[in-house]
Amino acid sequence: MSQNRVLIFDTTLRDGEQSPGAAMNQTDKVRIALLLEEMGVDIIEAGFAIASNGDFEAVKAVASAVKKSIVCSLARAQKKDIERAAEAIAPATRGRIHTFIATSPVHMQYKLQMSPDQVLEAIKDSVSYARKFCSDVEWSAEDAGRSDHDFLMRCIETAIKAGAGTVNIPDTVGYTVPDEFGALIREITERVPNIHKAVISTHCHNDLGLAVANSLAGVMNGARQIECTINGLGERAGNAAMEEIVMALHTRSDRLPYTTGIKTEMISRTSKLVSSITGYHVQFNKAVVGRNAFAHESGIHQDGMLKNAKTYEIMSPESIGLTKSELPLGKLSGRNAFKSKLKDLGIDLGDNALTEAFAKFKELADKKRHIYDADLLALLQGHIVEENEAIKLTSLQITGGTKGMASAKIELDVGGDSRKGQVSAEGTVEAIFAAIDLAFGEFSAQLESFQIGAVSEGIDAQAQVTVRLKYHEISATGVGVSNDTLVASALAYIKALNRIMVMREKGHFGVNADAIHSAAAI
Repeated sequence: MSQNRVLIFDTTLRDGEQSPGAAMNQTDKVRIALLLEEMGVDIIEAGFAIASNGDFEAVKAVASAVKKSIVCSLARAQKKDIERAAEAIAPATRGRIHTFIATSPVHMQYKLQMSPDQVLEAIKDSVSYARKFCSDVEWSAEDAGRSDHDFLMRCIETAIKAGAGTVNIPDTVGYTVPDEFGALIREITERVPNIHKAVISTHCHNDLGLAVANSLAGVMNGARQIECTINGLGERAGNAAMEEIVMALHTRSDRLPYTTGIKTEMISRTSKLVSSITGYHVQFNKAVVGRNAFAHESGIHQDGMLKNAKTYEIMSPESIGLTKSELPLGKLSGRNAFKSKLKDLGIDLGDNALTEAFAKFKELADKKRHIYDADLLALLQGHIVEENEAIKLTSLQITGGTKGMASAKIELDVGGDSRKGQVSAEGTVEAIFAAIDLAFGEFSAQLESFQIGAVSEGIDAQAQVTVRLKYHEISATGVGVSNDTLVASALAYIKALNRIMVMREKGHFGVNADAIHSAAAI
């Protein structure tokens, strides 16, 4: 591997899932993992196998599906965690166990209640035990950014001696600033005697908005692996955003002469998929993948863009997989033209899936005059059938207005059975959700959040509705897309119910809370 090659370690499926309400089911994780693999991600952290039976099965499913990328599972410095992780990644062509323990004084004293010597012994024991199951072991020093430097150097040396091929230096609470974090990485390269036997990794959180800057500072001082997530998802304020890191290296190669294996043209598509699955909308002014990232409102900017795009764009929309123009298709467009456009967007569907997608496109083209790339991507993602999708919308009728109560009459197909419900309420959305609950009848979930957004522009823009439901300790997100906001609301609610049903069947009630809390801040 080139000395300037930076490995991309994506933890969207593990740390990204720790964003409140962003839980993904097994099908979600496999879909995202396969796209990450196609995108060129080097290591995919598929989950935390000990956390629950559902997480174990998801890691195992990703390990079975992915063939090129390394598939990784997190594990505490405990034998039971390591054994569970090893079992989960066993089907992987290339697997990795990622074990960790805290090294900062505050964590050792209050969380672990262990002395420094006990922590050193735990590092030695856990890494050497993990090596019995897997030749590729990564070790992380939780809260490295606030650790005593002398002690941290001893911990890293111990982990490498025990067999760690990668040592991860997390800024767990997003506390450090770039020159400080960069200096820490440089100190590690200078003071740890066996550091040449391992790859140094960064894992920076974004509490002060410095996660990407700190990660790049780490690379400039010797780190050759960056841990990051799509759209910057993650605990609290999130993690370093992969798209920002990759495009910073791509765009500023003059100051950052490092390369990755990422196919940048897949960035937009992957961002939209993760947003659709998790229900976490990307803010309009988000760097690289935000809706306004390549939008120019100012007259001065527009004038410059018309003369030369480089006046106000340091990277092109095409470089992340977007196109500048509207989708030049309409209701008279044929299947070949539709297939060609999908190919331009990096989407390759099988014959059956293409037939279904084309039919959905025709339905949309009959209703919507202007169709944008974003419309097409939302259409494809919004109509993907979920695993074990038992509940389907058959029909919906709504009445409402300024006078009287709103009413919703709904018919559902639940496992082949037709179920109906009609409810009056103060508002139309309230009536729709209550009618769904009445028709479904098996359980009622609590509404945690409800968001509405427009997929593209214009009065005929498709609505994208995100609903998050909670049933006992299970939270599930559903996304619905339709020209009709109320229909999109019903679709989103039903999709969330379907996910709850799947998670119940997959054993998500058996969550290992101690494990989740231990991993939450890595």
